[in-house]
Amino acid sequence: MGNREKPIRQSVSLPARLARRVRTIAKNRKTSTNRVLVELTETGIDSKEAEKSRFFDLADQLSATSDPVERKRIKEILARMTFGE
Repeated sequence: MGNREKPIRQSVSLPARLARRVRTIAKNRKTSTNRVLVELTETGIDSKEAEKSRFFDLADQLSATSDPVERKRIKEILARMTFGE
């Protein structure tokens, strides 16, 4: 048998607006709200990790380039990632 982790029960309070959206997604997918919350959480964590990886890749590119135009472009991307648009 595989090494499956045992699920851990957590209690989460959602704002009403968000809870309605989760229920709507679950209904449309014909699945449980719990499954939707797990998938959304996994997606959010994966997205944050990918964003962090992209940030460090850009930082490496910035330190490796001596082209002023490329440095400016990378700095602008990093600024948007850090501070938003």
